[in-house]
Amino acid sequence: MSTPFLETVESRRSLYQLTNTSPIPDARIKEIVSLSLKHAPSAFNVQSARAVILLREQHEKLWDIGLKVVQEEMPPAAQAFLTKRVVGFRGAYGTVLWFEDEDAIDILKQKNPAIQRLLPEWSSHSSGIHQFINWTAFSKEGLGCNLQHYNFSAKFVESVHELWNVPRNWKLKGQLVFGQPVGGPDRVKEYKPIEGDRMLVFA
Repeated sequence: MSTPFLETVESRRSLYQLTNTSPIPDARIKEIVSLSLKHAPSAFNVQSARAVILLREQHEKLWDIGLKVVQEEMPPAAQAFLTKRVVGFRGAYGTVLWFEDEDAIDILKQKNPAIQRLLPEWSSHSSGIHQFINWTAFSKEGLGCNLQHYNFSAKFVESVHELWNVPRNWKLKGQLVFGQPVGGPDRVKEYKPIEGDRMLVFA
């Protein structure tokens, strides 16, 4: 019964050749993000994940910011490649911004002082699960995606908060770019050996 799910997991890849169209309606995009928010696990069921969906012109505004970041903050040797990448992001249909609510995490820290040092790590685990569910579900629906982390730039993060009035206690974690794919992965993915190197079994 789990085979279709595992097949989707296996086929999910980073796709960069995307158009500004979608094979599914906006309502379905919202439904998938909502499902990811509702059903992904979190530490003590804190439900600290937050999402902002940017479509069409709003999505383009985001990557206009990304382009400025590349031009102003990246070393000259990297600018040509990264500019091409960001132009590709901008040409897609939308982006889901994934956040973690730091106020929710702080409340949980106060309730559980013995484990408070671990909560930021657990928060990151949960955020990754949310993003993975979103990405895999989009792939199943025919959307191509790639996951970005332009939150390395303070200017990018500040611009996101200001432009879309995002609460300051929401910490930006990742940007899932999506659109109609027009090409496959950029490269053949190589896999390291599993048994012995990456997995141990004791019975």
